[in-house]
Amino acid sequence: MADKVMVERLRAEAKEIRKDLLKLCHQTLIHIGGDLSAADLMTAIWQYAMHYDAANPKWEERDRFVLSKGHASAVTSFEQVRLGCYEKDDIYREYATDFGRFGMHSCNLINPHVEVSSGSLGHGLPVATGIAKALQLRGNKVSRVYVVTGDGELDEGTMWEAFMWAAKEKLGNLVVFCDVNKLQFDGYTTDICPTEPLDKKLEAFNWRVRRINGNDMAALVDEIDALPAPDSDVPTVIICDTVKGKGVSFMENQILWHAGMLGDADYEQALADVEAAFERGE
Repeated sequence: MADKVMVERLRAEAKEIRKDLLKLCHQTLIHIGGDLSAADLMTAIWQYAMHYDAANPKWEERDRFVLSKGHASAVTSFEQVRLGCYEKDDIYREYATDFGRFGMHSCNLINPHVEVSSGSLGHGLPVATGIAKALQLRGNKVSRVYVVTGDGELDEGTMWEAFMWAAKEKLGNLVVFCDVNKLQFDGYTTDICPTEPLDKKLEAFNWRVRRINGNDMAALVDEIDALPAPDSDVPTVIICDTVKGKGVSFMENQILWHAGMLGDADYEQALADVEAAFERGE
């Protein structure tokens, strides 16, 4: 059972992350809908699960993180701020500039805290399986590879090849969080390329499968606490049912807020909504 004090601390951090995202969205165009849906699971990964030294991003025994749904780069960067990778103002100053380390998609050519460049969907998980296999071959029994993917990304056949291969190679050091917010750029996933029952399909691929409310911090912490050891031989996928635009009334479940920029009035309303949702325990 998750520690209540820890859960409340992480919930408060996720709220602040959402406010950081909204401030950035008031400044420039970002993929706000998917950032907000993933804010809780990202907070659980970066501020609870990850073993990572911001001063030594190439530390061999670090956990690796691969953002397969690469358009959630903003929420990733704000999570990394909490670990000391950057100052928060760095993001507001550099985002989407010619000299900046931060943009619509993560790039490891200019940012040492990005393990794998991503943006074109369908590539992050396959690369992550290769990283997990390399750790296994080196005899590293302490590091995990955490991956965040979206449900729309599961339209890509490369994802399913990676799921098959990871199970075959017994990559128990691989942990996938699938952000199932049920919307993608051009519509509902059920209308474009249905993946349900996703849990049954991944079980058939010989993965250890868990399904939770991905906006419930206690459930996220419980699943992280229950992970098998990194040197186990079955990869884990945690299917996180979430709400796109979570916490902002006019964004929730709205396809038009896949990406966008906030005007003054909407920004103030969005901040108030996030505070109210937090107070309601949502």
